[in-house]
Amino acid sequence: MGMQSTEDSYRYPEIARYLHALPHVNVSFQYVNSSFEPNNPVYLESLGILGSIPAIWLILTLFVLLIYLLTRCCDRKPRASKSIAALKITLAVVSVLCCAGIGIGLYGNDDLHNGVVQTLNEGKQVDILISTIRNQTEVIESLLRIQADRQIKEISNVYQGHHKDKNLFDEVDGYFKKVISNRNATANAARDIRSPLVGVNLSSTISIGEKSESIRWLLTMGILSVLLILCVILLVGVARHNRCALIAFSVCGLLAVIASYIMASVYLASSVALSDLCMAPDKFIEDQASTELSKEILRHYTNCERARANPFTQRLREAKTTVENMRSNLTAMIKPAEKLFPDKKLDIKFSALRNDINSVDNNIHSLTALVDCSTLYLHYLGGVRALCYVGLLGLTLMLISSAVAGFLLTVLVWVDSHTWIYIRKKKDYQQVTEHDSYLPPPQASQAIAARTLQRSQGSSYPPDTPPPSYTSALLLHNRSLHVNATAPPQEHEADFLLDGCDMRPSEHHRNSAHMSHLRGHTLGRLPSHHHEPVLPGPNNGKYATLSKQCKTLESSDFY
Repeated sequence: MGMQSTEDSYRYPEIARYLHALPHVNVSFQYVNSSFEPNNPVYLESLGILGSIPAIWLILTLFVLLIYLLTRCCDRKPRASKSIAALKITLAVVSVLCCAGIGIGLYGNDDLHNGVVQTLNEGKQVDILISTIRNQTEVIESLLRIQADRQIKEISNVYQGHHKDKNLFDEVDGYFKKVISNRNATANAARDIRSPLVGVNLSSTISIGEKSESIRWLLTMGILSVLLILCVILLVGVARHNRCALIAFSVCGLLAVIASYIMASVYLASSVALSDLCMAPDKFIEDQASTELSKEILRHYTNCERARANPFTQRLREAKTTVENMRSNLTAMIKPAEKLFPDKKLDIKFSALRNDINSVDNNIHSLTALVDCSTLYLHYLGGVRALCYVGLLGLTLMLISSAVAGFLLTVLVWVDSHTWIYIRKKKDYQQVTEHDSYLPPPQASQAIAARTLQRSQGSSYPPDTPPPSYTSALLLHNRSLHVNATAPPQEHEADFLLDGCDMRPSEHHRNSAHMSHLRGHTLGRLPSHHHEPVLPGPNNGKYATLSKQCKTLESSDFY
């Protein structure tokens, strides 16, 4: 028995064999048939049990994490600061590995998408080929039953007229009846070829598959991208020592673990189901075919064995034979018919009928090439290989990626929840005493503040009265100048106060050279520095400013 060569035949991949070998059991843990039967509830039950394995592992993982997080929440012991470099390095390394695992899932998702899209495209080509065969048979039947029938009726109307030679008429009538009989046989052959293909319509199934695959691809890309973003957030939090980022990952990481294991459950059941399909795709097609399309026809096109006869060959041979008979019968009846009816212009009607027969013959030759198994088998082989080699490999990579990502995310949540508790909200700042060469020592600053407070308490103003303004102090000083014009000049206390700080002699400032040095560093504009006209009042009418000696004074010292 002749078979296709190895390159032109389908062989299931090794991945399909391993996944197909997984035990298919029902709820009673009894083995069931592992053939791909999506309409069988027992088979679907076995796939659900296989898919529940990652779900059970997820439940155990969440239970362990819950116990650990409860112990961390109930632990109220103060913890001393310690180095968490090892924890941060662990988080960084595991995060990078988790990103790599998610990247494998993205690669597998792309492979699965390409395999499914290529399979759907090959299915479109098969659907186009089947539609072309149907249309071709419809054209043949239309040419014979409509156009050729019109010419036959016109010729028949001519025969209804008067004729002289009965023997010649019987000869022409015999050829004419054979033409009609062969016409009907050819039309019936075309109808028999088309009838099994009427119920085959793949366009709706392909359209649903394209929409479902686009949604699946987009949803998977979105979920995996979110998982990558979470890993990046964790890396940024580790690098910047950010407590908020680590806490956010602890919360979102649990959701990521749940999503990863749920995807692993779906991918495990889907990969096993696809492996079961890839072990015998022709059997599934035979089971899903319509009742009008016989299994013999499907078996021929899914295997394309040279020794197996084409199921449409017999009808095509009948059609070719009847068309040739029509042509020969028409040629044989032309001359006696023209002799019998010379003035009826039958040559025009015979020429039109001959053209219809030639068109039918051409369509039958093209139909013979269409129904050949090689063209359709190549599309079938391309679609099955794309789904079972490229698509199944991508789905297996997605299964491995989701399982690895779920485990690594569990480790990250555990280490992260142990790390962020050692990161404080704010840094501890130490009290640092400033040392400035222009500032007096702390003891001198405290003494100045104390004397200022004593003067404010011993003044005639009430405790809640604010200090006098500069204008009032200036009027008071001018009045004192008029009253004590003859008195020897004395340094007034307001002069020291208006100069920005208390510059009276004290234990700390007996050295006049030191006093002049301190006065030389005042920030205000004094007459000693600029040659300007002297104005009445303290400081020549200028606003006094605080010197660097008074940096330690506060606003409360003046009240």
